Amino acid sequence: MPPPPHQKPENVLKRAQELLGVNQAPAALTLLHDHVTSKRSRNVPLASLEPVMLLLVELSVEQKKGKLAKDALYQYKNISQNTNVATIELVLKKFIELAAAKVTAAQQKADEVQSSIEATATEGGAVDDLEATETPESILLATVSGEQSRDRTDRAIVTPWLKFLWEAYRTVLDILRNNARLEILYQSTAMQAFDFCLKYIRKTEFRRLCELLRNHVQTAAKYSSQMHAINLNDPDTLQRHLETRFQQLNVAVELELWQEAFRSVEDIHTLLNLSKRPPKNIMMANYYEKLTRIFLVGENYLFHAAAWARYYNLLRQSAALVATGQGKKSDNPPASEADLQKAASFVVLSALSIPVISTSRSRGAMVDFDEAKKNKNSRLTHLLGMAQGPTRAGLFQDALSKALLRRARTEIRDLYNILEVDFHPLSICKKISPILVKIGADPEMEKYVFPLQQVILTRLFQQLSQVYDTVDLKFVEGLADFPEPFQVTRATVEKFIMNGNKKGDLAIRMDHATRVLSFDADVFSSAKAAHSGSGAGSAESEAKSVQRLQSTPSEIVKSQLTRLGKSLFVSCYYIDASYNQGRISARNAALERAKQGAESEHVEILSRKEVIQKRKDAASELQAQREKDLARQKRLREQEIQSRENERLAQEQREREERRMKADRDRVRKDELKKQIAELKIGPKAIDIDIEDLDNLDSNRLRAMKLAQLEREKNDVNERLRVTGKRLDHLERAYRKEESKKLPDDYEQQRERDLAAYERKKEQDLKDAEIKHKESVALKHRLTRLFPYYEQYRKTLHERRRDEFEKRRRDAERELDRQIAQRKKEFREQKLREKREREEQDRLLQEEEERAAKEKEEVKAREEARRAELARLKEERERQRQETAERVALQQRREEEALARRKAEKEKTAAETRQSRAAPDPAPESRRPLNFPGAGKWRDREGSRNASQGSNQPSRTSTPMERTDSGGQRPLLNLAGTKPGGWREREAARTTSGSAGPPARTSTPLERTDSNERTGGPAPLRLAGNKPSWREREAAKAPGAPEASGSGEAIAPAGRPGRFVPPQLRNKENSGS
Repeated sequence: MPPPPHQKPENVLKRAQELLGVNQAPAALTLLHDHVTSKRSRNVPLASLEPVMLLLVELSVEQKKGKLAKDALYQYKNISQNTNVATIELVLKKFIELAAAKVTAAQQKADEVQSSIEATATEGGAVDDLEATETPESILLATVSGEQSRDRTDRAIVTPWLKFLWEAYRTVLDILRNNARLEILYQSTAMQAFDFCLKYIRKTEFRRLCELLRNHVQTAAKYSSQMHAINLNDPDTLQRHLETRFQQLNVAVELELWQEAFRSVEDIHTLLNLSKRPPKNIMMANYYEKLTRIFLVGENYLFHAAAWARYYNLLRQSAALVATGQGKKSDNPPASEADLQKAASFVVLSALSIPVISTSRSRGAMVDFDEAKKNKNSRLTHLLGMAQGPTRAGLFQDALSKALLRRARTEIRDLYNILEVDFHPLSICKKISPILVKIGADPEMEKYVFPLQQVILTRLFQQLSQVYDTVDLKFVEGLADFPEPFQVTRATVEKFIMNGNKKGDLAIRMDHATRVLSFDADVFSSAKAAHSGSGAGSAESEAKSVQRLQSTPSEIVKSQLTRLGKSLFVSCYYIDASYNQGRISARNAALERAKQGAESEHVEILSRKEVIQKRKDAASELQAQREKDLARQKRLREQEIQSRENERLAQEQREREERRMKADRDRVRKDELKKQIAELKIGPKAIDIDIEDLDNLDSNRLRAMKLAQLEREKNDVNERLRVTGKRLDHLERAYRKEESKKLPDDYEQQRERDLAAYERKKEQDLKDAEIKHKESVALKHRLTRLFPYYEQYRKTLHERRRDEFEKRRRDAERELDRQIAQRKKEFREQKLREKREREEQDRLLQEEEERAAKEKEEVKAREEARRAELARLKEERERQRQETAERVALQQRREEEALARRKAEKEKTAAETRQSRAAPDPAPESRRPLNFPGAGKWRDREGSRNASQGSNQPSRTSTPMERTDSGGQRPLLNLAGTKPGGWREREAARTTSGSAGPPARTSTPLERTDSNERTGGPAPLRLAGNKPSWREREAAKAPGAPEASGSGEAIAPAGRPGRFVPPQLRNKENSGS
């Protein structure tokens, strides 16, 4: 059978809502689950699939179907993790919120049920026997169940939803694990799970949660090559994991799960080692503070004191960083003076509480030296971040170097002086009693009273053993007399002595008959020195921890031979001089022998070393070659085995695949055959076919049998219908024929029955009417007596209501008058306001018109001023233009005069040159010109060129090379860019102008002149065909302009002395004159 066609998410959602409308929530959930988990849903847009997931999550929470929700959420994560992460976060948050809301609702329901039960019990107690505190049923139920009603209610109502919420947290964490894009949601979900365990005190679930998170971190490195895998080397990711582990540590401490807390500390230490950035001080302060609590619960006082020392050092560093401004207050723990004093007091007190004799359960002192103990101490040392294991003496030395005693509380300082500086066994209890009372009053320091008692007893017995051989037990009890809450009984003292003997720190015998303590006086006993200070809490020897009053007999015996040897050596050294001389000579001889054989011995050692090194190298090479050959052979064997195994597995896979496909085909074929056979067996004339013999059947055969059976059934049905119809026709005809005979009689009978029923109904109605009339008359007679009272009451009520109506009418009229007056007042005020507004608008409009008129006048005045200014400027420009034209005309005349002079000089020079060439013997005073090849021909060429061009080319008016006013000297070069008219020309022009006016400007004007008027530079280019330039054409178009001629004819003078008139103005003046 083919799979059902794939539907769109919108259609599936609509179908699910229809099922919900007819109370078919399980079917709707199954429909949504099948759609989401379908392979065809992987290509569906997430925008249309998200509402389906939200409805699925809601239904799964309502029906507690966590397994279906888990499958759908896994599939949805695989679909959307590469495109849209926000939709995954939305769906998972919705899942958690719904589950948490269900737990809250269940809690409220349990509270209501419990309150109703208590109320019922209270009401029942008011009726039952007041002397009976419990009913027999409650006693019997309590005996059988052993639980209270509250526990049973929670277990029945709240616990299932708590379990579902826990499974929801586990599901979400499994879905989000090892995914960098969902890392933030993973950490927040873990935080919510911790809060759940802490709120509902779920210790078992908390252990499982810690193990789950630990497994996730361990598998992160294994699957680091996957897509979107987290990277623990990323500082941000590692920081988030650290924050989660610190929250885990806090919750473990709050739930008092100390083993989980210690494992959390190990996890934090591992992550700190992986981190590349230093952790915040406030996090490390929390870390060390939780370690102190863990070690205190585990009675490991040595590492407890070391943790307090690390915590105090961190507080000092934080205070220094905050004071210097190098760190933020939010990143550092509070380090006020009170906090530092409290931490210093705990450091000193915890160090004083380190017991010399271990109180832990062990099988003897030798157990503390095994490898497991060393490994444990090494682990704890690494957790504290210390290079070497802490010791009691080292902690006190560190505290003294940092002046902790001055910062600690006064009673702690006195306690240190009594125990470590001035310990006196006879007065120790009297001195320490008030201090213990103060310490016991503090709830945080009360935990240190018992270890302090152990330390005091240890010091007491160790010093008594140095002085006494036997001591009365009563005397010892008097010395160990502590204050009232902390008194030590005889049993406690005996237990302490037995533990000290077991550990090897004490050697005391107790005689219960005489109540005497006997210290070990055997001079050859070594039990006391065998494992002195080897307890779990001590890391130092007896000589360093106990004040030595005098040497014991066993110590004297052990050092007797040593002291005898030293005394004999000193005696011989001072008495026998030959002994000293022989010792010195023997030493000198040994030195000489050593010097003589040192060189040869050194050479032998070097040669031996070389031989050994060569042999080692040869052996290592041989071993390396052998290992290489073995590795190569092993690799070849493994490759061959692997290849055969791969071939075998591939062959088996192919065979399994073929068998599976064949089995699937056979199964599908048999299912189809069974369905067809089942269809053939339906009906009274079904064909009997053996289902077991399906291999011999064919689908075509079954189809033919089915068609034949259908044809037979169809014919049978048609025949039965024909016979039945014919029978019914005959029967109906017979019924009607017999019925027609009996219809008149039946009509008469029916008429009589109807008439009788009418008469009976009429009689009954008359009786009822008569009875009702009598009752009405009687009621009228009764009410007639009440009519005067009714009339009086009606009249009174009418008058009262009329008065009320008149009062209300008058009030209404007054209110109406007041409203009318108010309305008139408002209307008048509105009219006045509108009038003022119109007047204000008119005023503003008038002001605006005046301002506009004023601005218009100002604009008009400005425009007239601008026009006057423009006229003035125009006149000024016209005047400047006339002056410029006069200067240009003057310059042109001067240039023409200069050109005529130069031309004359050129002709004169040319004539002289020709004469000089014609003369054979030049004058001796004249200078003979140089005759270069081609010299003297360029002027001829220039002249012939000008003659050939004629009047088509304007004459060049530029200044020639020669200078005419230099007294016959060599002409100056006319450089490119040189302005026409030098300073001599300007001076000459200024002189000639005289007093006719201001001196005219003789320099070249700013306007661009014609290229024919240039006085320097290269010759102007001629256009093709000797066409005139645009300047020449423009000059020819101008009225009154002179025609261009090849001779360069100058402009005719104006004819008026004293003022130059431009050509364009001459016609006007002539016409005017």
